[in-house]
Amino acid sequence: MILVFWISIALVAYTYFGYLAWLCLIYRFCNRPIQSKHLTPTVSIIIAARNEENNLPAKLENLRKLNYPQDRLQVVIASDGSTDRTEAILREQGSYVIPVILDQSNGKAVALNEAVTCATGEILVFLDVRQYIEPDAVTELVSCFADPGVGAASGELLLEDGPSSTSGLGAYWKIEKAVRKLESATGSTVGVTGAIYAIRRELYIAIPQGTILDDVFIPMNVVRLGKRVVFQPLAIARDKLFSEKGKEFLRKARTLTGNYQLLLLAPWLLTPTNPLLFRLISHKLLRLVSPLLLLLILIAAEVTSGEFYRAMFWLQVLFYGLAVIGHLSLSTRKFKPIAIASTFVMLNAAATLAFYNFIRGRNKVWV
Repeated sequence: MILVFWISIALVAYTYFGYLAWLCLIYRFCNRPIQSKHLTPTVSIIIAARNEENNLPAKLENLRKLNYPQDRLQVVIASDGSTDRTEAILREQGSYVIPVILDQSNGKAVALNEAVTCATGEILVFLDVRQYIEPDAVTELVSCFADPGVGAASGELLLEDGPSSTSGLGAYWKIEKAVRKLESATGSTVGVTGAIYAIRRELYIAIPQGTILDDVFIPMNVVRLGKRVVFQPLAIARDKLFSEKGKEFLRKARTLTGNYQLLLLAPWLLTPTNPLLFRLISHKLLRLVSPLLLLLILIAAEVTSGEFYRAMFWLQVLFYGLAVIGHLSLSTRKFKPIAIASTFVMLNAAATLAFYNFIRGRNKVWV
């Protein structure tokens, strides 16, 4: 049990901090800058929408303000079996929008595939309806494709009124952003920001129906085809942090469920044919087993004799107690130890729910 204790601790530490440290080390010896420059290829903006009558008008107005030549820009929006005024709003746009009307809802993946069949641009830019896109976002994304080695580019999602860097969630996102930047600077990122990313048209592979994480499936296939997936922090989308209690937890659980799903949809991801196998395991898959590792650490500390392991057991109990306090009283999260404990436990609880969702087949596409 002593061996189990230390191996589990090492894996958890690597998952949340060690991988970042490894990327920092690689960056010192293998920096691969992007050869970006101003370009104006034809661009097709691809959006999948379902019952978005409240957000769609603002999104269309946002798109009209993009600093990109309008004669080089095509907007294709697929309505995935919407039952509100989404379809009517799309038809009212005249030639500005190519509407793809799907009578039945078959999920986001099918809607994206149908929209792409109508796209004529050299570059496909995928956006979501809800977020506001900075005027230069498309221009910044497209500039990455001046580098012939780049096959896809991810923008950055900024949360308005989001968590501060001192909060638990803020610290998590700070680490996540650093990981993505370093992955890009040393080769390719494992995924992209679903709210804003771009891909060369010829590299697009149809997404299997029901796929939750198109923003991982698509870039991983780009890398498989020999191209890089890079991160462009100047291509900015803005959104608001979920205000409803538990919404962020459910969003995270959905994302982690999607990671499980990908292993079934694309088994090659776990084979040597995946150029990013090590990064996929380090960045995505170890987080799935983190709850099990934490349980093993707790059990091993409890059953192992010695003052050190007894102290480690009670430190864990204290840590989880702080998380419970933070869950029961949101006001206590202004204290950093409680905020960190609450966020850490929330992330691992989401991973546990993701496993349950996956084995029960609860793969929800639209949230």
